[in-house]
Amino acid sequence: GGVAATSRVAQGRRRRRATRRAVMAAIKGIARMRVLAGAAKPSPAIGQALGPLGVNMMEFCKSFNDRTGALVSETPMRVHLTAFQDRTFTFDVLSPDVSWFLKRAAGVDKGATSPGHDSPGKVGLRAVYEIAALKQRHDDHLSALPMPALVRNVCATAKSMGIKVVP
Repeated sequence: GGVAATSRVAQGRRRRRATRRAVMAAIKGIARMRVLAGAAKPSPAIGQALGPLGVNMMEFCKSFNDRTGALVSETPMRVHLTAFQDRTFTFDVLSPDVSWFLKRAAGVDKGATSPGHDSPGKVGLRAVYEIAALKQRHDDHLSALPMPALVRNVCATAKSMGIKVVP
């Protein structure tokens, strides 16, 4: 039984490697962008990211706007786009950066020019918790992290921006 089991394991491993190579060969490239929710339009910024990958800008803009139409307009969404050799694509829409949420909660346009010395605004601990909860809900890579760790991460981002966290 040991030799047959070993060969079956090896065959499965070889099959998975061949499948992985086939998928990687089909991928032409990956683009990461920030696009305003519901407001994607063919522009030089999007064109420079999608043009070399052979992705149709109008098709991307239409599907992105359809997917983000229900969100608050002018929200800068992170987009991870995967382009394939046959000129098709898939994309994931991720939530905005923590810094965007903090600036919005504090009511400021930008962070401090010298953090630690001047403070452009304050944000409450409840808002920090809400930002962490939203990030945990909408970003798959953060869903496994415990909530206290995410809250500390948001507090550290606020500190680096010069925004004070108050209880």
